[in-house]
Amino acid sequence: MEKTETIVFGGGCFWCTEAVFKMLKGVTSVTPGYAGGKREDPSYEEVVWENTGHAEVVKVDFDPTVINFRDLLTVFFGSHDPTSVNRQGHDVGTQYRSIILYTTEKQKDEAKAFIKELNASHPGGKLIATEVVPLEAFYPAEEYHKNYYETHKGNSYCELVINPKLEKVQKEFANLLKEQQS
Repeated sequence: MEKTETIVFGGGCFWCTEAVFKMLKGVTSVTPGYAGGKREDPSYEEVVWENTGHAEVVKVDFDPTVINFRDLLTVFFGSHDPTSVNRQGHDVGTQYRSIILYTTEKQKDEAKAFIKELNASHPGGKLIATEVVPLEAFYPAEEYHKNYYETHKGNSYCELVINPKLEKVQKEFANLLKEQQS
């Protein structure tokens, strides 16, 4: 019997983050959405205009017997700039902040310990700016955001921003990819 856990990651635009996590074995579903703010059921436009406090995030459901939480953290931190405050590349604003919204105390402890390790591994380097907070609510994004990369591969944002990110993940984390991706 499969046991599924849930974690929510925000690492910039959710189109990128969704595409990254969908490649990983043991990930059973990835849903783009909004979390970390106060407004109930926000729209994309409200989040973009920073009226909600929410970040663009993905809810990742995974089977911990296939992929462990530490591997998910490794891919998360390796696929975006966790030292950048409220931005990823040209995407600027609190909605693009680096954030982990945990669903268990164990996830919180592991995420904080991982960040401590990363900060200690680069003395004098930029510190990790990723927030680690409990998931209070998750609001799925509008339907047109789901599977965005898969349905818009020819879009310039996909070609210029998402493709290089996916290539990096495929190269650096090949052992964690689903079979058809390797």
